[in-house]
Amino acid sequence: MSTRISALSLITRALLAASALTLAGTGMAHAACAEGLTPLAQRDTPSGDASAPRLTLLNLIQAAEQRSKAVGAAKLLADAARSDVEETKAGALPTATLSAAIGPSGDQMEGQKTRNQFQVRPGLTVSAMLYDSGRNSHLTQWRTSLAEAANQGQISTTEQVALQTVILSFERDRYRLHAQVWSQYAAKVCTLVDSLEQIVATDRGRGSELVQARKTLQQVLLSRAQSMTQLRLTETRLRRLVGDTLPEANGLSALMLQPPALPELQSQAAGAASIAQLAAQADAADSLARATDAGNKVQANWLLSVAKNATGDRAGNWNAGITINVPLLNPAAAPASTSARLRAEAARVQRAESLDALQNRLAEVHEQAGAALVRARDTVTVLKSSERVRDDTIAQWQQLGKRSLFDVISAEGDHFNLRIAYVDALHDGQESIALLYSLAGSVKLPLN
Repeated sequence: MSTRISALSLITRALLAASALTLAGTGMAHAACAEGLTPLAQRDTPSGDASAPRLTLLNLIQAAEQRSKAVGAAKLLADAARSDVEETKAGALPTATLSAAIGPSGDQMEGQKTRNQFQVRPGLTVSAMLYDSGRNSHLTQWRTSLAEAANQGQISTTEQVALQTVILSFERDRYRLHAQVWSQYAAKVCTLVDSLEQIVATDRGRGSELVQARKTLQQVLLSRAQSMTQLRLTETRLRRLVGDTLPEANGLSALMLQPPALPELQSQAAGAASIAQLAAQADAADSLARATDAGNKVQANWLLSVAKNATGDRAGNWNAGITINVPLLNPAAAPASTSARLRAEAARVQRAESLDALQNRLAEVHEQAGAALVRARDTVTVLKSSERVRDDTIAQWQQLGKRSLFDVISAEGDHFNLRIAYVDALHDGQESIALLYSLAGSVKLPLN
């Protein structure tokens, strides 16, 4: 007997808990309907200026580039590389050195006493490279190519920041539209819930339909809450790039709807910053190989030196001449030259491989962009049919009683899910097009 009472107690508790959850869900549904979802769904009013979304996105990109520490670091590296070029060029210019020797000194000639004195002996030495078999010229070209590689690295880093800003802006617009569609869906279900509450008040036998409608509303509200969470997360990531103040995200759904021609993109790929950087690195390796070879050839410098005692006997001396170095035996020269040439060849092979991979990547993304836009267009066609089915189903349920509430909810769900699919296809296409322009050169090209 006690076992039966215990089991009955557990069942009663479970039923009470389920009832509490149902009441809580009903309260959530009533609160959502009371807050007014339709104004939220329709708050996106188009701007009168068609260029406003484009300018907004350009301003966001500019803010991200100015704030980016990665872009700042790349700019410093490019400036440092340009200073290296100036340093190497200066290696061919004359240099002057002022020296001084201070302290006791002595000398002795045969048959004479040692002569000691305190000496202050300043000196001046001027020297310059006279001939170096082209070594300095090749080193200058090496530094110039490295500076170009650093400059292309800065452009590449800036482009990555710009692309990330554009993608996050599109994602922000995606989730904003998701939230609006779910709000419109919830507003529609709220209307059904209100109608069913009036019907159930007079016909208790249709209470299950009201329960089903409320459950559907709860599911829609959960989807809406998830979209709002994704929107807030995306805005947090975007604020890290552009700052705390974010402009309105309206009107970004139709900025990039025409993918560029693939042959044109692939022809532009050779000039992309990532490929140009590898080309500059290959040129630098070539120049370093030539400089290594020149360093093992004849070197000639001229020198002029003047020195005089400022105290004591005030004796002075000077000399001038040309210093010629002719390498005769250097076992390390051949391996060093071979190593430099192999690195140059490796850099050229790496560039060719990267260019081939980039062109294949462009083909893949171009296909994805086209497929997304076709999917968006086809979804619009299905949406029109869905709209007719939706309207007919509601009319038959309300006026003729030939359809059940489950048919109505199914038709509504199909319609609004198609709208979500349209938003996704549209933004997938735009993000792919943005990536195409970025890979081939600059994501700002279609915006300018």
